[in-house]
Amino acid sequence: MTDLGAVRGLIAELVADAECELLTSQPGGGRPPESLEEAIGRDEALLARGVRMRTVYQHTARYSRPTAAYVERVTALGAQVRTLGDGLMRMLVFDGHTGLMEVPDRSGAALVVREPNVVHFMKAAFERSWVAAEPFPVTVGPDAARSLTDELRQTIVRLLAEGLEDKVIARRLGMSERTCQRHIAGIMRAVGAKSRFQAGYLLSAEPRAGAGAPLTAREAAGPCGTSGTA
Repeated sequence: MTDLGAVRGLIAELVADAECELLTSQPGGGRPPESLEEAIGRDEALLARGVRMRTVYQHTARYSRPTAAYVERVTALGAQVRTLGDGLMRMLVFDGHTGLMEVPDRSGAALVVREPNVVHFMKAAFERSWVAAEPFPVTVGPDAARSLTDELRQTIVRLLAEGLEDKVIARRLGMSERTCQRHIAGIMRAVGAKSRFQAGYLLSAEPRAGAGAPLTAREAAGPCGTSGTA
């Protein structure tokens, strides 16, 4: 299914027909306000019917006020929402028998899945993410924000050491490329690198004994896992 309007129509139809549970995995940080406005009435009606709803976002979604407002409304009705740093695939699973999965590099396209074994795989992938994820707080205090930033930077360190480009890292973590580059600049300062490629080399190298040894991923993130403020 390649037409965005058709995809939205199918989602509305499947949500209306759901009887037991809706699982959603939404990478990419905060959701656009227009998408949330479209979803809120539909999801509130779903929850009012007693359908269980669980959603996983990325940690960066916590900084989106529209997304936090949406989460506050649906959790008040019984929905459960958590966040994870990386590794999410965009998908929805309805009642364990119908799935929708994004098509890579095809914006607005979705793959409709009804083959039981594939739907089972999608559900299992969701459950793995769910277990590793953390509850989505509707307000983020200073300590929680620092902890979240520390985890994001540690993930950036890992992806940087893998040699990924800034835009790829930003997309993986659901943040803007500019924000990602700001974090990378802090990491480069921490390891004494003059370029991101040198930083990747230093971070992936085995630590050597004595002065001048490259920092480990945790050390690159700084004291208590941070190299600065968010």
